[in-house]
Amino acid sequence: MKKITSGLGILVLSLGIIGASTGTVLAYRGDPTAKGSDYSIERHEVMTKAFENKDYDAWKNLMQGRGRVIQVVNKDNFAKFAEAHQLVRQGKTAEAQEIRQELGLGLRNSSGKIAGGMGQNRGSNR
Repeated sequence: MKKITSGLGILVLSLGIIGASTGTVLAYRGDPTAKGSDYSIERHEVMTKAFENKDYDAWKNLMQGRGRVIQVVNKDNFAKFAEAHQLVRQGKTAEAQEIRQELGLGLRNSSGKIAGGMGQNRGSNR
């Protein structure tokens, strides 16, 4: 009986921990002004400089392979991505979102599908 009780206790504790941690591991949800878990003033300043100078290599180093954005943004389209960043800083979030969608970084639309689609333009010669 003790084994069953302790086993159930461990199961409940495990489920509680999993439930509590799901809020902290959610991916980017579309607020480009939100500060992520790896935010620091220093990193933000370096990132801002990378956008201002359109320095793809500096940005890529800061990203360290994190997120879907690193799969979509490349040397060829980084200037456009940097433009979206600048638009957000100017408060022009709708215009920035249009660029994000154009790049294939759109958010879920009301149908639940990713705007722009996964893998958009992959393999095309544009």
